[in-house]
Formats: sequence, C-alpha cells, structure tokens
Amino acid sequence: MLVRGDREYLVKPGEEFGTDLGVLEVPEDVDPGETLETHLGDEFRVRRLRGPDLFHHFERTGAPMVPRDVGLVLGETGVSTGDRVLDAGTGTGVLSAFVARAGATVVTYERNADFAEVARENMALAGVADRVEVRTGDVADDLESLVASEDPFDVLTLDTGDAPTVVERAPELLLEGGFVAVYSPFVEASREVVETAREVGLSDVRTRETIQREMDFDDRGSRPSTAPVGHTGYLTVARNE
Repeated sequence: MLVRGDREYLVKPGEEFGTDLGVLEVPEDVDPGETLETHLGDEFRVRRLRGPDLFHHFERTGAPMVPRDVGLVLGETGVSTGDRVLDAGTGTGVLSAFVARAGATVVTYERNADFAEVARENMALAGVADRVEVRTGDVADDLESLVASEDPFDVLTLDTGDAPTVVERAPELLLEGGFVAVYSPFVEASREVVETAREVGLSDVRTRETIQREMDFDDRGSRPSTAPVGHTGYLTVARNE
C-alpha cells in the first residue's frame, strides 16, 4: 500500500503507478517502511496491507460485512490456525479474507458467478487465495455432497436468505464443539434461524444486535455522536454439542 497524507493506493510490486503527483516505479523487492518518489519528486510511504485495509480497498459487489461484525464472528467462534470453515454468501469476500488471515482454510459459496470471480480476485489481493476456495453456486444445493464427501467443519458462517436450510444440517456439517454464526439484516430471519437451531439440538443459541456508536470530542464536551445509530444487523451464534 502506498500512502501520502489521506491518500492510499494498492499497487503490486513491479508495477508502474501514475497519479496527479507523478509516476511511481514500484520495485519488485519493495519493503514496508520504504519511501518511494514519483518522477516529480513527491514521496509516498510503503505500508504493509493489513486486514482493515481490505474493507476499504476490496472491489465491492454489494455492502460488505463491516469490521465490527467480522470481529464479533471471529471472537464468538474462535476461528484460528488449522480450522476449516464453511461460508455462504461470499459477496465481496471480506469475512472469508479475515477468517483466512486468521489461519483457517475456507470453502465459500457465492450464487452470482460475476460476484464469485470478483471475490477470487479479492482473495488474491488479500494474499489468501491458497486458503480460500470460492465456489459458484448455492450451498443449500450442495448439502448432501458436503455431508457425504467433506470432512466436518470447525465453523459454519452464513449470510444468506436460506440460512435456516443450512442450519438444519449443521449437526452433520460441524465437528463436535463447532460453531455456527449467522448474520442477517432482519430480525425475522434471525428468529427463524434460532428456532431451527433449537429444533436440531444446537446449544447456547443466542442472537445479538450489532450496533456501535462513535464518540464526539470537542470544546463543549464529550458525548455519543448524533449521527445515525450504527445498526448493521443481527448475529446468531450456536454450538454443535
């Protein structure tokens, strides 16, 4: 990542990059912390790409899961190195990338073929293409083959309208002690997920609204921002025991 003030650009090593401040030749062996000059003498700092940068610089095919919701998924499920994760509703791929950067391997399903291709490109940008398999299709259509031919997964993450159909098979898809995490923008969908999870015997089923307020600090004092309330959706978590 090349940074100058509030400007940020993602550039591959070895590429030539042009801005209104001049042309940059990015060396193949460039390292974070170096300073590069354009042909006009303007300087850019080289910074290593980190997880939060992905949210801002991935090519988007819709509204991606925001970092605070990704953090809740990672914290609630404990995804870590060596885990296998089944994901559905890839979209931009932010969640899959974060999970893979935590050390897990991911199989993720995206119905839209064009969106799936963009997600594959985003995984390459994130440096996790070798740990994320983006499959084009609906995970609900592959449930039988997943149960029959795949080893059980450690974590199941869902951001799809047919999540209850997948949750119904969670006891077969997950290892003992594995987690399912379902994100939904609507509470009615979350209720259906909760009911299904309880019916199939998942334990510790709980739903939280994901909401966060920023703080304003000025000469008058400090208080929560009066900007619109930061609601994004509902996260349901359950465990296979």
